[in-house]
Amino acid sequence: MINAVLVFNNNGQPRLTKFYTQLDTSVQQRLLSEIFTLVAARPSSSCNFLPLPPLLAPPQTSSTTTSPESNDAPSLVTYRHYATLYFIVISTSTESPLALLDLIQVYVEALDRLFENVCELDLIFNFETLHAVLAEMIVGGVVIETGLDKVVEGVRAQGRVAKRPINESRGGLSQGIWAGR
Repeated sequence: MINAVLVFNNNGQPRLTKFYTQLDTSVQQRLLSEIFTLVAARPSSSCNFLPLPPLLAPPQTSSTTTSPESNDAPSLVTYRHYATLYFIVISTSTESPLALLDLIQVYVEALDRLFENVCELDLIFNFETLHAVLAEMIVGGVVIETGLDKVVEGVRAQGRVAKRPINESRGGLSQGIWAGR
């Protein structure tokens, strides 16, 4: 399960924070600063996977048996650095890190198609589109779509629905929900 998707710029300013598990605001703020500090300090030659910082890591027990609850706890940070932005996914141990890297790649490519050469300002001024793309790909922490064309078409369809005038219908002006009463 995916617990959070985060996007930071090179200065550590969050451009997107989407948590799929409930956390106190103070814990979220500490987590954001810790994760960015860890990710930004890594050299570009390092792998893109990290263990979760102790702030959210599940407590270690002395028994060697694993319970289903321990598989549900966030434990892995997967990230990619593109130009001036860090794309970060926090997940449980049941998610494949390579699949999460692919998810980040599809997310970035979808943004690039929608904005035609995406930049940080696009993310700032069109944050609704960021959330729409994410909602097409992830629902409740579960990845539901990774097909680039389907994701982009779904977001564009949402934009067409949002821009349609309220009284538009096939035959001209509509009488609304009260028609025929």
